[in-house]
Amino acid sequence: MSADDSQTPQSPLTHFDAQGQAHMVDVGDKAHTARVARAAGSITMQPATFALVRDGNAKKGDVLGVARIAGIQASKRTSDLIPLCHPIALTKVSVEFTLDEATSRVLCEVTARTTGQTGVEMEALTAASVALLTIYDMCKAVDRGMRIGDIRLLEKAGGKSGHWTAD
Repeated sequence: MSADDSQTPQSPLTHFDAQGQAHMVDVGDKAHTARVARAAGSITMQPATFALVRDGNAKKGDVLGVARIAGIQASKRTSDLIPLCHPIALTKVSVEFTLDEATSRVLCEVTARTTGQTGVEMEALTAASVALLTIYDMCKAVDRGMRIGDIRLLEKAGGKSGHWTAD
């Protein structure tokens, strides 16, 4: 058995070989299937900051528009940021925001799609994280106490492990 094929059968952590060394999983024999993942997160801010974002009056410009582009760009760079992720040819990434005025919170939901040999969960999670960080960056001059949280996978479909939805 070569070092590349020495994944421990009893270990659920696929990024470690039998000796406990980190390695990139070999997806070469996996089928090309349609895959989709949805991820979400949120950022909570002061009501005055929320009003700037909602009304498009932030000093740096259209906060949500820039954050949307940042999320999409980040999804395409996931394998550069997360060491053992495979580069993926994404077929679609959407970044959507919902404004919750009652809690001065911006919710972000990302959907990532591909047809390939590995899933797009990390791309969706990375996009959500970077979109929210971009909102923070664009608003930090007026509100350094913003809180980013609730970043999570909502759903994944495709591949051998099938369909999964968060509770």
